[in-house]
Amino acid sequence: MTLHSDSPASLKHVLDVLEPERVETDRFRGRSVDLKWGYVFGGQFVAQALAAAEQTVREDQAAHSVHGYFVRSGDEHQPIIYEVERIRDGMSFSTRRVDAVQDGRTVFTMTASFQHKEVGFEHQDLMPQTPGPEGLLSQAQIARKYMDKMPDAAREQLLLEGAIEIRPVDPIDILNPQAKPPQRSVWYRAVGALPDRPALHRALLAYVSDLNLLSTAMRPHATTWVTPGIQSTSLDHAIWFHRPFRMDDWLLFVMDSPSANGARGFASGRFYTREGRLVASAAQEGLIRVRPKAKSAVNNRSS
Repeated sequence: MTLHSDSPASLKHVLDVLEPERVETDRFRGRSVDLKWGYVFGGQFVAQALAAAEQTVREDQAAHSVHGYFVRSGDEHQPIIYEVERIRDGMSFSTRRVDAVQDGRTVFTMTASFQHKEVGFEHQDLMPQTPGPEGLLSQAQIARKYMDKMPDAAREQLLLEGAIEIRPVDPIDILNPQAKPPQRSVWYRAVGALPDRPALHRALLAYVSDLNLLSTAMRPHATTWVTPGIQSTSLDHAIWFHRPFRMDDWLLFVMDSPSANGARGFASGRFYTREGRLVASAAQEGLIRVRPKAKSAVNNRSS
């Protein structure tokens, strides 16, 4: 597979967008992947802020943790300015703060820590026994089965698969969900070969890590993000990078949600290679607000 597509959500376009343009020493300008949602996809904020911060640290340091807050809804039609603050530069660790700004207001804020490679203790959890990606339907293939019944917002989410193959192990019927335990496993892979730049692979993992976590917290309640009367949006997001990986090889994202309370759902997940190597972890809390009289308030960040 190659990166020849020029569609708004092709892998080539997504990779170009995920690395914002440097306009000053610690200031960067980003644009949005045109997913036609009207707002900026949260994973894009995380990925671009991380990519901006990565450009301000030494080449021998790599990101090991990222913590971000989604403050306001971003406008996908407006440029995003990423302002990086150099909190600390040490021999082993460096810390950065990144604010994403639109129209003079902060829409996303993040701190990230970077470490020089070191040798130390090694252990990890085992990957659960899970069917491989072969033979599984992609999220797009599943959605097309009932395309004529899907709301516009759900149809437009199919654009994500212009860059990333998404194959759920236990698919959710987003229109008629059944109550199930709050666990999910999904395979991800870039649709084409990627350059040998670890920072780009980290940015792309950050991009996809905002998918499916919040829906895992909704699973026990027979609810999805298109259920009438549901307002859902990510509130904060964290990623820990454990080991090297490639996003053009299959990664399994194993998720669970231990708690939902106070109109918020919490979920965490772990990324494994096909060989069972744990390469990254992510966690997220999101708003899950029930508005019985509302037709739908999907991804409305006016909370």
